[in-house]
Parts: sequence; C-alpha cells; structure tokens
Amino acid sequence: MAKFRIGVLDPIAAEGIDLLNADSAFEFEERVGLKGDDLRKGLTEFDGIIIRSGVKITAASLEGNKRLKAIVRAGVGTDNIDKEAATRLGIVVMNTPAGNTLSTAEHAIALMLALSRSIAPAYQSLCNGKWDRKSYMGSQLADKTLGVVGLGRIGREVALRGLAFGMRVIAYDPFLTEEQATKLGVEWVETVAEMLPKVDYLTVHTPLTAETKHLVGMKDLPNLKPGIRLINCARGGIYDEAALVAGLKAGQIAGVALDVFEEEPCTDSPLFGMPGVVCTPHLGASTEEAQTQVAVEGIHLLINFFKTGEIRHAVNVSALDPKTLEALRSYLNVAHRLGLLLSQWHGGAVAKCHLTYRGEVAGRDTKLLTNAFCAGLLERHLEEDVNIINAEMLLRERGIELNESRSQEMGAFSSSVTAEVSGGGRTVKASGTVFGHNMPRLVSLDQYRLEAYLDGKLLIFTHQDVPGIIGRVGTAFGKHQVNIAQMSVGRAGDKPGGSAIGVLNLDSQPTQAALDEMLSIDAVDKIQTIDLPAADELPVWLR
Repeated sequence: MAKFRIGVLDPIAAEGIDLLNADSAFEFEERVGLKGDDLRKGLTEFDGIIIRSGVKITAASLEGNKRLKAIVRAGVGTDNIDKEAATRLGIVVMNTPAGNTLSTAEHAIALMLALSRSIAPAYQSLCNGKWDRKSYMGSQLADKTLGVVGLGRIGREVALRGLAFGMRVIAYDPFLTEEQATKLGVEWVETVAEMLPKVDYLTVHTPLTAETKHLVGMKDLPNLKPGIRLINCARGGIYDEAALVAGLKAGQIAGVALDVFEEEPCTDSPLFGMPGVVCTPHLGASTEEAQTQVAVEGIHLLINFFKTGEIRHAVNVSALDPKTLEALRSYLNVAHRLGLLLSQWHGGAVAKCHLTYRGEVAGRDTKLLTNAFCAGLLERHLEEDVNIINAEMLLRERGIELNESRSQEMGAFSSSVTAEVSGGGRTVKASGTVFGHNMPRLVSLDQYRLEAYLDGKLLIFTHQDVPGIIGRVGTAFGKHQVNIAQMSVGRAGDKPGGSAIGVLNLDSQPTQAALDEMLSIDAVDKIQTIDLPAADELPVWLR
C-alpha cells in the first residue's frame, strides 16, 4: 500500500518528526530552504507539507500542482501562504492557533520588564567595564496602568499576568463588553483613544488590518500619557515606527519594545540604539515549549486529515460537500454579508447575537448559515483567518452568546434571514433574502423596511421623513463628484412624517467634505459608510 508523503519544509521540533516516524502510513522528507523552481518542483512530490514562516507558498509555486492536498502552518499566521491559490487547487490550509499563546504572552511581559528595569543597557554597561547604578534607576510594574488592545487568546493571558503583577489593567477589544471585562477583572474602554492618556504601558495583540495599521501614529503622540512605554509582539505596523522615534526624541514616550517590524527581517532601524528601546527579532513564539506544541499539533492535523479525512483549524475551506454548498450558497452569501453589515452598523462591543430563519430556508442546515454570519461579523477584527468552520468557535471564545430560531411559515418572502446583534447598550437588526437565483438583498434594517443591494460601498443615513431630503442628498454628492448607483429608502411605519432611512450604493468612497455637507442637512440625524464585498465577490471558503 502506497504511503502518504509528507514534506517538512521548515525546521520543526523533534517531537513532530517522531510522530511521523512512528506511523507506518507515512514517509517524510525534511527539505528546508526551498525557493523558486526548486520549491515548485518539490511541492509536486508531496501529499502534504508542514511549514513555519520561512518558506513562501505562492501561486507560482503551486502552479500545475495536482498532488498536494494539505498545507499545515506550525503557528498562527498564514500570510506566507497564498490561500486563494491553494483553495483553487483543492488544497486544505490548516494552522495551529493555540500553540504559541503562552510563549508570546510571556515575551510581552519580558519586554515590559526589560523596559522598566533597563536590563539591556545595564548589562551592556557591565560588558563595557562599568559599574553604574545611578544611570539605570528602574520603575516597578505594581500600581502602574497597563493598556491591552485585543483580548484574544494572547491578550487575555497578558492581561492576567499584568493583574498578577499588581497592575491596573484597561482593555479594549471590538468584541469585549463591559460585563465581560468585569468578569476578567479588567476595566473596559469603548475606544483606544480613550485608553491612551490613562496608561503607563500599552501592549497590542491584534491582527494588522486597515483599522489597526498605525493604531498609534503621529497624530496620537499628544494624547499619550507622558512617560508611556509601548510594547508590540503582535504584528509590525500596528505602531507607526516613525512616530515612535519622534515620541522618544520629544520625551513623550519613555520606552519602546518591539518584537515585530513593518519589514522583516529588520536589521536596520532608527529605533535601534536609541535610549529606552529594546528590540528582539520576532522571538514571541521562539520557546522550546511553543515549537514543540505547534509541531506536534501540526503533524496531528496532517495525520488525521490523511487517515480519517478530518479537517480542523482550516483557514481556507469548509467541510461542506459540493451538493450542500451549491444548495445553500446564495443564503450563505446573504448571511455572511449581514454579518459584515452589522459589524460596522453596530460599531461596538458585541455580547449577544440572535439569528432567525423564516420560510423555506428554515428547513435547511441553518447551523452553516449561522457560521457564515459569524464569519462576516468577526473577520475584520481577528488575527485568525475566519471561515465557516472556525467562526462560531471564535465567537464563543470571546464570550459572545449565540442563539438561533426557525419558523417554516413564510412571511413577505419565501425565505429570509434576520440577524440581531446586541452589546454596549445598543441593539441593531437586519434582514436579508435572495432575489432570483443569487442576488442578495437587504429588506429591513432596525425598524425600517426597505429593499437595498447588499454589495459594494454603502452609505446609510437616518433622517426625518420630510420633503426634499433625497434631492438635497443627491445635490450634495453631485457637488463632490460622488455617483449614486442605487438608492433605497424606508420608513419606520406606514405614515409619513416620522423617522426614515436611506441606503445609497456608491461608485466610490465619499470624501469627508461630502459627508460633512450631507450631515449638515437639518433633517439628517446620522450617516455611516459601510464597506461590503462587490456583488460577485465571495469569501474564499464559499467559492
């Protein structure tokens, strides 16, 4: 019987290799440092591979590959894998999200301590033959305030360790409610900006997204508490490195500790050598324990996949069979877009989600639809790649309550999906359906009934139901060269004169000047831009 061939393309812990050696169904080869044509050719010789961050699996390296079935990343980040190319070829991509949690959390604490007690420069002084105690007066962690941005696995462990040091811990996470923060023993803030003037130490544990890039930048320097120390063991680019240099020179920032950089490998930075700076070359997960754990977990993922077909921690595909996927595709798309919509429309910490399925769709596998909604709700806020497999687990890990109900009685449509999201004293609700075969539509938002396209750049505005509003909105956007592709309006009730809503589908992102002019219209109460995928754009796991 032919054996499964596994390629070990980056160094992994010996315990992982031992698992492969012990299983007669597998043969393996360690082939480290492959690039270019050598990598492309090598990938055609294996049924599965395990990698870390060293090798880059690109579309070019996968081109024409008809053998490879699974890629496992021994670690969390999968930025070095072209997941879309892998999905197109039917290759499952899995990761090991929990393996380096404690090691990374401990490294963040180690950097905090190194900053506080000037460990690196004091040792260098000794190496230079000096006994200088006066120059390295330290600062204790106890009774200081620690700000933690991102309360996922790693952020929570850092917060707990901060509490153990006797620190006051303030936390921000887009999915953390005040009630959840209280249970963890930390203080809740609604925004990062609210946190900055209060904290003596700031550590970030989020993915690098459009929202988190340069979370602390030049504009934020005046708002920082004087003498703050900043730590980053998450992703390079969350702090603007130029702003850190400026803050250190101005004396606003007392210390900076980085384990990650905007460009890696990084061997030359204006931060290097500055007083109050300690940096390490991406060592957060570099402990024997973490590397053993991710290696063992990664090899188990490969073994189970090839021997039983089990898929766990997949970041690019679902476990759906093709028939089920095709039958539910349109409503999976609707549910995913409702999640994206309500994530932005609510805009705060979420405590509860409730999904209601009505009509024909209520008789389908609604669990999958709920997972698709969760994926949309979470995907722009988490470091992990969120998909239809892991979304519910990630949601519940955040302490968010999730419920669903079903009724096969038809309402205004043969099938509809309604999602309600609550938290932070605010509840929002949206309903969607499918027109024709695959045209997702928004049919209600909060108390308003309407019919709007669920794609592209939306601008939602609530207003008083008085004459002339639509004309004035069109004039304002026309003045600023913003084209309105579609418009839908709706009322809260059946009578004119109350509150109303408008949903615009725009061809381009409106400028701030256009938004300001629209908001200056007397009867307009609130405006908000919403970014959704294009009409024909599906998440990787749904293609």
